[in-house]
Amino acid sequence: MQTEPHQLGKSGEGLAADYLRKRGYQLVELNARNHLGEIDIVARDGPTLVFVEVKTRLSPEYGNPKHAITRQKQNRLTRVALAYLKKTGQLHTKARFDVVSIDWTQGTPQIELIQNAFEATRR
Repeated sequence: MQTEPHQLGKSGEGLAADYLRKRGYQLVELNARNHLGEIDIVARDGPTLVFVEVKTRLSPEYGNPKHAITRQKQNRLTRVALAYLKKTGQLHTKARFDVVSIDWTQGTPQIELIQNAFEATRR
C-alpha cells in the first residue's frame, strides 16, 4: 500500500472504526476537533466514553505504532478530551483512553486494540 501520511492516517482511522464497531463500540464522533487538538475517534463502550487514538505504520522505520503514544501525546490527548467532556456536558461520565495500533508492514493490516492504554495526565 503506497500512500501519503494523511491518506494513511485516514485509511487507518477507517479500519479502526470498523474494527471497533465489530467489537460492540458505538461510534459517537470521528475526528473530534477543538481549539486544543483532535481525537481520532470518540465512542461508547457500554456506559464508558472512550477516546481512541489510532496509530498506523506502513514500515518499521518509525517503530511499532503502539509505542508512538509518548507522554507528551498523552498530555495533549488528555487536554483535548477534557475540553470535549466540558463542551458536551459529560464531565461526570466514566471515560478512558484506548489505542488502536495498525501495523501494515507485512502487506496486510494487523490491528491491535489496547484498552485503557494510559491514564489521564494531570499536566
